[in-house]
Amino acid sequence: MATTAPTIVSSHHLATLKYAIRDLAVLAADVQKQGHKVLYLNVGDPLKFDFATPPHLIEAVIKAMRDGQNGYAASEGYAPAIDAVRREAERKAIPGVHNIFITQGVGETVDICLTALLNPGDNLLTPKPDYPLYSAVLTKLGIPVNAYDLDEENGWQPDLADIERKITPQTRGIVLINPNNPTGAIYSRQTLQAIAELARKHNLVVFADEIYDKLLLDENADDAKMIAFGSVAPDVPCITFGGMSKNYLVPGWRLGWGIASGNQQAMAGYIESIHRILRARLSANLPMQHAIPAALDGPQDHLIEVNRKLRQRRDLTAAWCNSTPRVSLVAPKAAFYAFAKLQIPEEAHEDDQAFVKALLYEKHVLVVHGSGFGQRAGTNHFRIVFLPQEEVLTQAYANMSLFLAARYQ
Repeated sequence: MATTAPTIVSSHHLATLKYAIRDLAVLAADVQKQGHKVLYLNVGDPLKFDFATPPHLIEAVIKAMRDGQNGYAASEGYAPAIDAVRREAERKAIPGVHNIFITQGVGETVDICLTALLNPGDNLLTPKPDYPLYSAVLTKLGIPVNAYDLDEENGWQPDLADIERKITPQTRGIVLINPNNPTGAIYSRQTLQAIAELARKHNLVVFADEIYDKLLLDENADDAKMIAFGSVAPDVPCITFGGMSKNYLVPGWRLGWGIASGNQQAMAGYIESIHRILRARLSANLPMQHAIPAALDGPQDHLIEVNRKLRQRRDLTAAWCNSTPRVSLVAPKAAFYAFAKLQIPEEAHEDDQAFVKALLYEKHVLVVHGSGFGQRAGTNHFRIVFLPQEEVLTQAYANMSLFLAARYQ
């Protein structure tokens, strides 16, 4: 006799969990199945385009495997890799580093650090727009998002007044993504110093996500130099996030790290909680960690060509955005993202998500809607990844121009 099986109910925390970048890829796969070629401007994976992993990193990993380095690593990471990250912190002028740990990509760094800090009822300041990993982790933990604005009129710098308004007695920390995803902005020394003062005043931990710190498109310009937060606020409790995916073109290797600086005594209990989680998940991938010293201490020649390509593609993207009706752009200064503003006429009765889906279905170009990253209320944006070759970008922008002209005449 057949019986109805009881329903397995999932965690209520995940009811609102979304990740716009990968969620849209599912729709694009359906478009491809219909026989259309999709022009992907949505995912920040350089290896899907004309970028290649530096050979000496591959050789370091192969050698490690052949030398039998295929077991567990220490939970905090492979010692030479930790030493290399420490030297990198010195190059970034971060003083007072008292702990470093290696993770399975910066995604794991974020997850571990937020889990170790936050309790029910706490909140964390995150930027708006933001990289959706942060809101995803907070959703998993049952922690409400407390988002502060980035100011588009001020080159996407953090809105300091809005940060101060959003701080409550339950606020435990603040996330800075610098260089920024999705805007490509670089934060000024004055901005970082002002945030450091707020962190001191309110006893906040600063999470400085600096994974794009070598992808600098105008590094000779005074306002486009990368300044590590830890270097301007050596007393403020800070975890600097870094990794190999973008700078060293190995996103699939999942190599990240956290650098703890600031008041060591004040952070001791928190750092021990991080290490409890590190021990519980055993270790990051040992053979891959052998690439960290090779990358950080080895030749950096590939960055010259990478940044040259990105600069040209950024310029092409900015020129299209700022010459196309209903589109405008604050040109990015780092990384490979452009967060373009979109003026949708009121009579269209649609938002940026509807725009992005229609663009995919009608012109087979995939970008990501700005609301997938959060954005100031009443605005519409879309994020472009300008990693593809210039001929691909040119075709995509031509398709988008036709789409915009037809849809919003």
